[in-house]
Amino acid sequence: MAVRSGDAGEASGARTAPGGVERLKAGSVGLVGVVFMAIATAAPITAMTGNLPIIVGQGNGVGAPAAYALATVVLTVFSVGYVAMARHITAAGAFYGYISHGLGRVAGMASGLLAVMAYIVFEASVIGFFAYSLRGLVRAQLGVDLGWGWYALFGVAVIGVMAWFDLHLTAKVLGVALVLEIGVLGAVSLAVLASGGGPDGIAGEAVNPLNALKGVGGSGVEAAGLGLFFAFWSWVGFESTAMYGEESRDPKRVVPRATLVSVVGIGLFYVFVSWMIVSGNGAERAIAVAGGAVPGKDGNSLFFDPLGAHLGAWAVTVFRWLVVTGSFACAMAFHQCAARYLYAIGREGFLHPALGRTHPRYGSPHVASVAQSVIAAVLVLSFLAAGMDPYVHLYTLLALLGTMAILIVQTLCSFAVVGYFHVQGRHPETAHWCRTLLAPLVGGVAMGGVVALLVVNRDTAAGAAAGTVLFRLIPYLVIGVFLGGVAMALVMRWCRPEAYERMGRIVLEDAAER
Repeated sequence: MAVRSGDAGEASGARTAPGGVERLKAGSVGLVGVVFMAIATAAPITAMTGNLPIIVGQGNGVGAPAAYALATVVLTVFSVGYVAMARHITAAGAFYGYISHGLGRVAGMASGLLAVMAYIVFEASVIGFFAYSLRGLVRAQLGVDLGWGWYALFGVAVIGVMAWFDLHLTAKVLGVALVLEIGVLGAVSLAVLASGGGPDGIAGEAVNPLNALKGVGGSGVEAAGLGLFFAFWSWVGFESTAMYGEESRDPKRVVPRATLVSVVGIGLFYVFVSWMIVSGNGAERAIAVAGGAVPGKDGNSLFFDPLGAHLGAWAVTVFRWLVVTGSFACAMAFHQCAARYLYAIGREGFLHPALGRTHPRYGSPHVASVAQSVIAAVLVLSFLAAGMDPYVHLYTLLALLGTMAILIVQTLCSFAVVGYFHVQGRHPETAHWCRTLLAPLVGGVAMGGVVALLVVNRDTAAGAAAGTVLFRLIPYLVIGVFLGGVAMALVMRWCRPEAYERMGRIVLEDAAER
């Protein structure tokens, strides 16, 4: 079932396709807006401050920039097939639609539910980091100490209100936050480069590709695997470009370009920033600081020390606030992703059909957005009632759950590209031995390897939260949701064949075929 681009109701924002299926407001964002939202979902400042210290201190050591470079290559290869699908299939469900077309409706529904779960928990996860950071900052600078739950619920509420309106508003807010956080990370990195580096100069060994496969201090493959996993974790959310296809201008051009710009742009930025931060501290000192071996220093000192030395104490204060705004922007971007997945499944008749409604004026998935806000608030309140910590538990555990789910979906999506173009023989004008066969196969195997890295290193990644019941349940939750999706699809095929035929097939008709 396809949605035509010229349906009545275009002027009011929400458009209704034949059969009563509503669609999102087209033309809400352009290439820059989609890129901003994808990069905001990856959250460069959160990824750098949260992941880089672990990679340096416990993973690849001085080879952290090389680990980011390797991740850039792998994800770029993955994106080659992903954007090939995006040129022919445009729908708010992204992975759900792609896998449904390439591997069949059963695999599509199972993957769709995994993706829904991932993006639902990602918002609450990042809100935990936001609340933790904001509480500490307000306490340190203003002397006011409120419980973290107040900050978390405040963040959920503000995001919910903003998501009610046109996507253009969110794109503007995310754009401002993104420019600021990239600006401060870029400024300290350029300052280190201009000054010739730290005590050891510019660390050339940091970008040696071989160091991506070595553990800190020669500690072996296990530490290198941990570092590589956290490097890949820093990209989670880049694939959200495809979710905004219905709302973008000329989606067949915007989505593929935005995806490649996001992957390559984020990757080059991560490599450069991590290289300069390691160089600015000095290789050995960076490892010691990140590993907690320097009294009075922690992972954040990797950034605070070069900032203070090159730009002054004011830059450290600004940086602390940008960590807060960056995490808020990241949570807001994940909210938009979750709302669009709920919307995509809702308008196809799964879960509750009300989720598939769009706002009559703003064209936003307002019902799905409200549902996502309620879910995020319930998750926050559940962790709060259990007496858990917003960073150690809420952020870490839900991030691990969502990351495991989304990496599995990405792996399946790679093989769906092969199924769509070569097994089914769709669009022979696009099919190519490298772009739609070799690259997706290599990308799929590599993404499967990342999943294995997560499974092997999940105890270390969870840290102090590894002893909780939720941590032990994470693999079973992922498997259970996937099998639940398989069961749902099979029941649909037997009891509601018309709904089964519609599964993953609501796309923009003018973008589905070329």
